Amino acid sequence: MTGGVATADRGRLGELARLFGRLGVVAFGGPAAHIAMMHDEVVTRRRWLSDDAFVDLIGVTNLIPGPNSTEMTMHVGRERAGWRGLIVAGTSFIVPAATIVLACTVAYVRYGQTPDGQALLYGIKPVVIAIIGQALVRLGRTALSAGRLQWVVCASAVAAYLLGGNEIAILLIASLVVLVWRTVGPAPGPTSVVAVLLATEPAASLGLGRILAIFLKIGAVLYGSGYVLLAFLRTDLVVRLDVLTNQQLLDAVAIGQFTPGPLFTTATFIGYVLAGVPGAVVATIGIFLPAFCVVAAIGPHVQRLRRRPWTAALLDGVNAAAVGLMAGVMVELTGDALVDPLTVVLALATAVVLWRTDLNSAWLVLGGGAVGIAGVATGVV
Repeated sequence: MTGGVATADRGRLGELARLFGRLGVVAFGGPAAHIAMMHDEVVTRRRWLSDDAFVDLIGVTNLIPGPNSTEMTMHVGRERAGWRGLIVAGTSFIVPAATIVLACTVAYVRYGQTPDGQALLYGIKPVVIAIIGQALVRLGRTALSAGRLQWVVCASAVAAYLLGGNEIAILLIASLVVLVWRTVGPAPGPTSVVAVLLATEPAASLGLGRILAIFLKIGAVLYGSGYVLLAFLRTDLVVRLDVLTNQQLLDAVAIGQFTPGPLFTTATFIGYVLAGVPGAVVATIGIFLPAFCVVAAIGPHVQRLRRRPWTAALLDGVNAAAVGLMAGVMVELTGDALVDPLTVVLALATAVVLWRTDLNSAWLVLGGGAVGIAGVATGVV
């Protein structure tokens, strides 16, 4: 009997490895697209979960920090094969995507400063700005739909971020403001978030230990879309430590857009730029490790979380602030991407295509790169 159970467990782990390994190679389009593909595979095709169970898992991923679509793979793995399934599913989804990003990053470091490399990135950056803008609007529709308080929190978060506020403190204060407002009564207005302490940190060279600590922190506290990751990365690595530039940050996002899997593999790119292959490995482990721990801890309690008023209030506050952080970082990065009339036209054209069609954003990024190369080759730019 024990041998039969062990064989069944190995079979399920193999199924998880094959399914999520394949998705890690072909899952383009961001978290929403990843989750749609998972639903088709695990609910419609394989019937591992019911629709209701799948929706419950989506809800809980919005209540906890970390990359939503990657956490969905872990939840599905846990439901299918326990804690081993959690590890196998999550790792199988992350490793192929991180490997592809690493290969692209090696090419970027070697060729990115050549004329052809610069032309490619010249066309890609305005496309990335438009993609972030679309994600911002769509997330805002959900995160700010609960009422005027969410709009106030979001606007305050934008202001606090642009004034140099600490992004973790912004998220924490925003969640507490909404919680207090709903459970006790009216709380302080916009100044409660704008008045966040403007934390600073001296510049320093980064060893592997420091890289691990930075990405562990980000993975442990980051709520919302993967695009909110940009605010954390910019604050820590561009502003505080001055070891990355706005241009490199945009390049990292661009590579994340035309490669499959989670946008959090941006950490792989940045780790390599800072410290080669060891840095890439350490940064990737650091940003994803908290998600494995949180999903393992929260999995048995999925059913109870979203129904509790206080956890729902905290989530609404975090989501509103996350949208504000996205807006703030988009403002900061736009100046590096929209540098002339052609890049403005590229961004506007991308926005139109995104709203009028269902074209995968990876094709838009590649198209922007082709326009950049063609523009330089013909002397237009």
